[in-house]
Amino acid sequence: MPWFVKIEEGIVDKSTFDQYVPAHKAYVRDLIEKGHKARTGYWARRGGGMLLFEAASKEEAHALVAQDPLVKNGCVKYDIYEWCVVVE
Repeated sequence: MPWFVKIEEGIVDKSTFDQYVPAHKAYVRDLIEKGHKARTGYWARRGGGMLLFEAASKEEAHALVAQDPLVKNGCVKYDIYEWCVVVE
């Protein structure tokens, strides 16, 4: 399966953002359980982060990201890119 990356930037205050972090973590665990090999994290400087995952297509990648609680609750703006792996 192709790899995709969601690069995000937080657009709400930290207290609002933080209330959705537990649901976001559960969402990522669900992606992992469903075979999407997801990983998530934030930039050390704060204010943004990344979700790396596998999906069958760009359409599926967009559909999966739309279910992220951080997206559903308007906490981030983001772009999705297909990531072409050259060395494994």
